[in-house]
Amino acid sequence: MARFSGEDQEMLQAMLRQLFQSVKEKITGAPSLECAEEILLHLEETDENFHNYEFVKYLRQHICNTLGSMIEEEMEKWTSDQNQGEKSGYDTVVRHVTKRTQESKEYKEMMHSLKNIMMVVVESMMNKFEEDEIRSQERQKNIPKDKSSSYCTDNCSDSDSSFNQSYKFCQGKLQLILDQLDQGQPKEVRYEALQTLCSAPPSDVLNCENWTTLCEKLTASLSDPDPVFSDRILKFYAQTFTLSPLHMTKEIYTSLAKYLELCFISRESHIPTVSTGIDLTNPNVIRLLKKVRLLNEYQKEAPSFWIRHSEKYMEEIVESTLSLLSVKHDQSHLVSQKILDPVYFLALVDTKAVWFKKWMHAYYSRTVVLRLLDKKYKSLITTAVQQCVQYFELCETMKTDKILGHSKHCGNKQKTFYYSGRELQYIYFIHSLCLLGRLLIYTQGRKLFPIKLKNKKDSVSLTDLLVLFIQLIYYSPSCPKITSAAHLENYSPASMVTEVLWILCDQKECAIGCLYNNIVVEALLQPVHDLMKGTKPASNCSETALIHIADILARIASTEEGLTLLLYGENMNSSEEKSSTGAHIIAQFSKKLLDEDISIFSGLEMLPVVTGAFISACRQIYGTCEGLQLLIPYSLHESIAKAWKKTSLLSERIPTPVEGSDSLSSVSQESQNIMAWEENLLDDLLNFAATPKGLLLLQRTGAINECVTFMFNRYAKKLQISRHKKFAYDVLVTQVASTAAGARALQSSGFINALITELWANLECGRDDVRVTHPRSTPVDPIDRSCQKSFLALVNLLSYPAVYELVGNQDLPNKAEYSLREVPACVINIIDRLVILNSEAKIRSLFNYEQSHIFGLRLLSMVCCDLDTLLLLEAQYQVSEILLNSQEENILETSESHRDFIIDGLSVERNHVLVRINLIGGPMERILPPRTLEKGNDPYPWPMFSSYPLPNCYLSEVPRNTDLKQDNDLGKLLLLFKMSDKQTEWIENCRSQFCKMMKAKPAVISGDALAELLEKFVLHLSGSPSECYFPSVEYTAADANVKNENLSSVQQLGIKMTVRYGKFLNLLKDGAENDLSWVLKHCERFLKQQQSPVKSSLLCLQGSYAGHDWFVSSLFMIMLGNKEKTFQFLQQFSRLLTSAFLWLPRLHISQYLHVDTIETGIHPVYFCSTHYIEMLLKAEVPLVFSAFHMSGFAPSQICVQWITQCFWNYLDWIEICHYIATCVFLGADYQVYICIAIFKHLQQDILQHTQTQDLQVFLKEEALHGFRVSDYFEYMEILEQNYRPVLLRDMQNIRVQST
Repeated sequence: MARFSGEDQEMLQAMLRQLFQSVKEKITGAPSLECAEEILLHLEETDENFHNYEFVKYLRQHICNTLGSMIEEEMEKWTSDQNQGEKSGYDTVVRHVTKRTQESKEYKEMMHSLKNIMMVVVESMMNKFEEDEIRSQERQKNIPKDKSSSYCTDNCSDSDSSFNQSYKFCQGKLQLILDQLDQGQPKEVRYEALQTLCSAPPSDVLNCENWTTLCEKLTASLSDPDPVFSDRILKFYAQTFTLSPLHMTKEIYTSLAKYLELCFISRESHIPTVSTGIDLTNPNVIRLLKKVRLLNEYQKEAPSFWIRHSEKYMEEIVESTLSLLSVKHDQSHLVSQKILDPVYFLALVDTKAVWFKKWMHAYYSRTVVLRLLDKKYKSLITTAVQQCVQYFELCETMKTDKILGHSKHCGNKQKTFYYSGRELQYIYFIHSLCLLGRLLIYTQGRKLFPIKLKNKKDSVSLTDLLVLFIQLIYYSPSCPKITSAAHLENYSPASMVTEVLWILCDQKECAIGCLYNNIVVEALLQPVHDLMKGTKPASNCSETALIHIADILARIASTEEGLTLLLYGENMNSSEEKSSTGAHIIAQFSKKLLDEDISIFSGLEMLPVVTGAFISACRQIYGTCEGLQLLIPYSLHESIAKAWKKTSLLSERIPTPVEGSDSLSSVSQESQNIMAWEENLLDDLLNFAATPKGLLLLQRTGAINECVTFMFNRYAKKLQISRHKKFAYDVLVTQVASTAAGARALQSSGFINALITELWANLECGRDDVRVTHPRSTPVDPIDRSCQKSFLALVNLLSYPAVYELVGNQDLPNKAEYSLREVPACVINIIDRLVILNSEAKIRSLFNYEQSHIFGLRLLSMVCCDLDTLLLLEAQYQVSEILLNSQEENILETSESHRDFIIDGLSVERNHVLVRINLIGGPMERILPPRTLEKGNDPYPWPMFSSYPLPNCYLSEVPRNTDLKQDNDLGKLLLLFKMSDKQTEWIENCRSQFCKMMKAKPAVISGDALAELLEKFVLHLSGSPSECYFPSVEYTAADANVKNENLSSVQQLGIKMTVRYGKFLNLLKDGAENDLSWVLKHCERFLKQQQSPVKSSLLCLQGSYAGHDWFVSSLFMIMLGNKEKTFQFLQQFSRLLTSAFLWLPRLHISQYLHVDTIETGIHPVYFCSTHYIEMLLKAEVPLVFSAFHMSGFAPSQICVQWITQCFWNYLDWIEICHYIATCVFLGADYQVYICIAIFKHLQQDILQHTQTQDLQVFLKEEALHGFRVSDYFEYMEILEQNYRPVLLRDMQNIRVQST
């Protein structure tokens, strides 16, 4: 206070004047002092210039000077406290510091000081204002009276402040206006009074005691025959709606609604009848429509602000509206002589009932509207339903061209000034349709049904109404063509009904409540039924109507509940014929359209559009595993491919248009239509790739390359896949990349090139110089956020089939020099530039060497989780040796005898990768070093190495094998093998005893006991013809002949890896490498006898199985390295169905598969096992299924990886044994159930990693911690009961999988 000088006071006064001047308009428009205070308190929220006011800047600086240091201290103290415990969010910190500041002594002193300063400044300003006011009054006395007398009647105020008007517009003035508005007064007097009223501030008018009387006077004057006077009253009403608070606008609105209600009830002569129609040139009609239009404009605006006021105000507005619209004239007169009701006029100004849509949007108002409709105004809903029924009856009984002359309304582009009675009935029907459609969205709205209609015996139920809507689509006329003009369809009945049904489909709860039932689906499919019988439907259904029906069916099929209804009907366990469900009918009709097997449609211009619409509905069905299973018998993929090939030929034959030719436009239009149809068919084919089995069907059509190119073109243009998108491009790419042909297609389309170019632009540099002018921030994560998307896309892409196809048998470029602007174009370039940096030239070519190499090492770690990929890269590029050399170069020699590794991001990452790729083992069998440093003196306690063997600290302790043959339950099981009188009963007893042991004593099934169990069980099964799936093959190859054969380098490395793992587990001894090599060579020769080589450009089909035989390696370890036992078992096991799914090389280019299946290069494990894994996952663990799709990853890819390598590195050895034993004893379908059990076990982890957007990384890198096959046996038995018939039937059909 002592420092507060006169200059400071002047400065603060100037600041306050600037602030008040800026907000003057807001304050003067406030109806009360309280409102003005509220405006000032919330100024920061409403004024974008708030922080630019000098006064605000002054306050901010004052606070900063006084409290700044204290706030900083509090922040530092809080941060240090939090570092020792759990971290809190930013909001928590702010709340804490704010609370401490407000409680401080400094804050209280500052507030006291500020208050005293401002009191002085404000008092000074008020004194100055009073002095100015006295001077102003003295000057006013000197102004002649004649100049001031016309002040209030002047239309434009000469003052820039409305406060002056407030002083003049007092209580007496309003009373004078009331007297002057009396109808007995001369016209000029009444005009002038109304003009004065319009010029007055609304707040002054509202606060006068005579406001109620004025409102009544104005309402009465609305009927004034003078159009100018009534227009001015409407202008006042409009001004009041715009500027006044809800209390005032509510009274104005209710008075206007009441006035209109009285007009219609009194049946004034100027209200037209249905027969006369509405002439928009009639002055009386114009005035009435203006009033209705003003009412409607307020109806649409009111919901945006009435939530800020009490429910009472809103209820009065709603009730006055519903009361007006419920006015109905005596129905005893003929329809043509009936006076038009208010709802006709409202429908004319708001045809689509936008007002009702807005009123129903918010729960606050919707509750009131629905309550009043239910209690007092249900007649409004009844008349709306009645109008729809009458219109349908009209459509049903009269010819199309005589139904109504609505062409003026929806077809005539010229402005019309007259609406006939039929056109008005049609407009009212559209209004009723939109109102009912909006009503059905909400639960309470649906509860208003059933509705009892006059002259109808039965009530109209919810289902009846929806069936009526659907019938309107194909009974009512539509505008000539969809293509003629976009706006022509806006008000056609079919389009309007379809729009309503779309909205209902999009609301899940609503769709389940009213749409998803057999009656509605049957109504939708009725015209399809008629057409398939070969006759024109009774309803004279047009192509346009069929397109609308197909679109509604597609929307139904795009939801889980709707799809279930179409696939199985309402009662899934019903004994009804399965082929009668909606999905079957849609598929049959689509196939007939594709094959042009419906004579009625032959040669029609609209045929491709109709066909495309119905295939779009099919696409929602066959895009799911369960839907595809149902539609496979119809061979839609073949029909679509045939149509595409035919269309493709047509597009090539279109002549090149010649400039100036008359046929230019027609040829151009024809070519556009053909190209659009061709793209549509490719899109339909592409959607087969959404499921594993669908991808097999797609590849059989031979259109995989064109489909993937089409997908890439849409991806490049950032277009979605289809109208009802259920999955992103990532999911399709992941499915496609899981197969060799798919990977080839992705490469030839340019997709991989584009992906790598985008990655390089984020990681290193783009092709332009943007980075020079806008340098990016330094990355802080091992993989920067800008590269995360590209990293995950590469992880999705690089499955083993893709890696083998794109990298197999290729050398690294290893150039002597690389340009800084040389951008990689393929996978081999990425490996060369980012992963295997074995030369100075490669290192120098990178702008961000460390960041880019870490990216490459992370990618290497990911792809090497697939053991086949690891062996391929090791065989071709000696990855381990290169990484060890890099570690050697990272050693700092501190003395002659002591060397230390330099610990940095790269050495830590390399250490992790080296341990991961050289140690085999499950979660309890190996220890992987972390990728992060620890706090303290020793940031990285894990030993690094630059040569083998690995330090022992990475190896877990493995318990020694113990002999468990003495177990009683095991003894019972072994005893069963000696009693085999009844083969079927014996098999069931063995399986039952096995299940019992797995639940009670799973540890028993391991070691010698497991080997003996498998050996004896398979021996018995292979001796039973009913259990054998494959025929017996005589094998007589001599050891000498087989010994000379060479195994692939991948197989040889796999043998070393297997023996290393077996020795670690104490299962194998020295010399095991030769024995395993012997077994693999004999297996290769044995299987070669059953192979049917094909000519193919795919690498995986050229010669032997591309990967290592992990099943044989596992079995060799189970048999404790006994090569004769192992091979004998495999020969017997090869006759069983289970061998096709456990032993992947068993069916490599096998003669037991159809040639078209072999040529795809897709194994039955992918198109059968993982197909059902995805299907069951959706049904059994839906959250996990959704998480996969949200992550852009497919369950099939990770499952194929798990199954191919027999869960090596994912499960401990005992669990791998249990997996193999369970599938051998209980059947091949248990492979599917075990994968579902794993996903169920991982559910919480999967959901968490979906949120952190690294699901692929988690599933590929992390072992299956805590999962035990035995823990989920009861769950798998339930799955067997529910799904075994379907699964086993499809698994047994792999030899005839030609559909």
